[in-house]
Amino acid sequence: MNKKLKFKGSMKQFMRWPLYLTILLIWLDILIFMISVKAGILATLGIVVYVVAALLLTRFHRPLILNDLIAFANQYESLEKRLLDDLALPYAIMDTNGRMIWSNKVFSELTGKEQLYNKHISTIFPEITSERLPVPEKQEIAEMSTSFGDRIYRVSMQLVTMKDVVNEARILENVDTDINLVAMFFYDETELQEYIQKNEDDKLVVALAYLDNYEEALEGVEEVRRSLLIALIDRKITKYFSNFDGLVRKLERDKYFLIMRQSSLEVLKEQRFHILDEVKTVNIGNEMAVTLSIGIGLNGANYLQNYEYCRIAIEMALGRGGDQVVIKNGDSITYFGGKSQQMEKNTRVKARVKAQALKEFMSTKDRVVVMGHKITDVDALGAAIGIYRAGKTLGKPVHIVVNDPTTSIRPLMAGYINNPDYEPSMFVDCSQAKELVDNNTVVVVVDTNKPSYTECQDLLYLTRTIVVLDHHRRGSEVIQNAVLSYVEPYASSTCEMVAEILQYFDEDLRLRSLEADCLYAGMVIDTNNFTTRSGVRTFEAAAYLRRNGADITRVRKMLRDNIDAYKARAEVVRTAQIYRNCFAIGRCPSEGLESPTVVGAQAANELLNIAGVKASFVLTPYNNEVYVSARAIDEVNVQVMMERMGGGGHLNIAGAQVKATEDETEQMIKEIIDQLYQEGEFKE
Repeated sequence: MNKKLKFKGSMKQFMRWPLYLTILLIWLDILIFMISVKAGILATLGIVVYVVAALLLTRFHRPLILNDLIAFANQYESLEKRLLDDLALPYAIMDTNGRMIWSNKVFSELTGKEQLYNKHISTIFPEITSERLPVPEKQEIAEMSTSFGDRIYRVSMQLVTMKDVVNEARILENVDTDINLVAMFFYDETELQEYIQKNEDDKLVVALAYLDNYEEALEGVEEVRRSLLIALIDRKITKYFSNFDGLVRKLERDKYFLIMRQSSLEVLKEQRFHILDEVKTVNIGNEMAVTLSIGIGLNGANYLQNYEYCRIAIEMALGRGGDQVVIKNGDSITYFGGKSQQMEKNTRVKARVKAQALKEFMSTKDRVVVMGHKITDVDALGAAIGIYRAGKTLGKPVHIVVNDPTTSIRPLMAGYINNPDYEPSMFVDCSQAKELVDNNTVVVVVDTNKPSYTECQDLLYLTRTIVVLDHHRRGSEVIQNAVLSYVEPYASSTCEMVAEILQYFDEDLRLRSLEADCLYAGMVIDTNNFTTRSGVRTFEAAAYLRRNGADITRVRKMLRDNIDAYKARAEVVRTAQIYRNCFAIGRCPSEGLESPTVVGAQAANELLNIAGVKASFVLTPYNNEVYVSARAIDEVNVQVMMERMGGGGHLNIAGAQVKATEDETEQMIKEIIDQLYQEGEFKE
């Protein structure tokens, strides 16, 4: 239905001026009548003539005025269109679906398309999809960056409602339409982006480089040749970084300070820091190859924060076993290298120092609470038992946090439950532990250094005195507020570390045979009967436990499996598939098993006994998650692989917990293996 067009706004007020004048004249006529009747009559006749003339002029000239206004509006619109057409910025109009309607000359010249090109914008700029367009509900300007040819553009897209355009004109009313269009501008930011990139490339990156086994390597070198070995290493490191405009300054005999540009760091990352391998080639008769660790910090608020980042990074590199590069970029952490096993240190000075520090912290507090990781295993329990004995030697009440004992640790715990030599409160759950912990409590975390993996994470925030004892390599998630952190990746197990600490803890400390059994069992499990990661100090710790009454036969009986677990382990081996000829991937059935994750870990060890298998992965569904147990012998670093899945561990023993299906988890493992092949970590 056609509606009559009416004036509105200032134009409407202008067209009403004859009416306002008529009212004014009538008031004047009344005043004239009060002065003279004859004059009033004459004025009335004049007013009537004026009103008739005004009505006639309005009636006949209103359409002419309206036509003139519309003609002016058309001319003004034509002028606007001409201005847009000649605008120096590329400009285009689309519908809300992204289909082109019109573009100006600059846009047409830029894209090589006609001004009335009517296909979707993504046919020209693939990045501008329908999902990136502004929507009426949000009423906001959508911006994004795109490139065309060798130029970089910032694209600004704004929703334009036709109803608003007509209403803003303030000439016509009774117009009702909801047609929307999208106006799109292109701003050339090529030079700006080039300057930004140049500024990023020229940022200074701070790094610290440490020789991991400096003292150990020099021990096997003659005195007269040691200076030559040091000189060769210094020259190789200095020359390597000088090739990338890096500045190297030696801080100590085995420590270097590095400064380089961020663009140089990107090149080093592409080359995957082959300086790690070059340093190992320096050999003048030394039996042990020298390894290098580098910590790099960048993108901090200032240079001081960059240095703090690199300090954290080098500590993490050393805590993960050395022979690697750790880059801390703000909150993100990247790892390179870490392929070789860390050399075992023969000196026990560090263990003695940590033992004395632990004794001091325990002596000044009222209570000791020990906890391991979730789903406590034999190593975590054995280490906790060792700390229990240390605390009791000092006369402190000690509690061990175990929420849900698995079948693997129940035989060990059975000796303490209902035993008159041990308190009923020796083992507590998470809720009970929360009531015990306060600022006068020492919380000792064993066999993990990740807060989210602990048996009761809330305890970490209830006290300021936290001690961490672990043999797993550090990841990006660590317990930050620990007053004492003893993380040694070379150790075979946490039980080995605790056994060493106990030897230096106190002269009056005496392990009972039941406690020695638990520590010995932890070492047996984590070393797979002393066949994996066993060094000189491992056997020395085992000898200490044997002297304190550990019985091999008794331990073996406690660690025996039931028939269901044995069958499940055999099923994993039977159904395992071999991927890329050297990676075994199996699935462990969890139905009917009390501790399926333990069985999965055992099955992963079994798969390594198959000829040609370099690494094994066993997937175990448990508690709506898939637990991945990864094992390797020496050629594959499974820790790096598990870190990509959110887990971690050692070079040859690692794991992860994934919230996905078994099929999805298996596909993730295969994709990681394929990526490592592409990156050159593995060779066909």
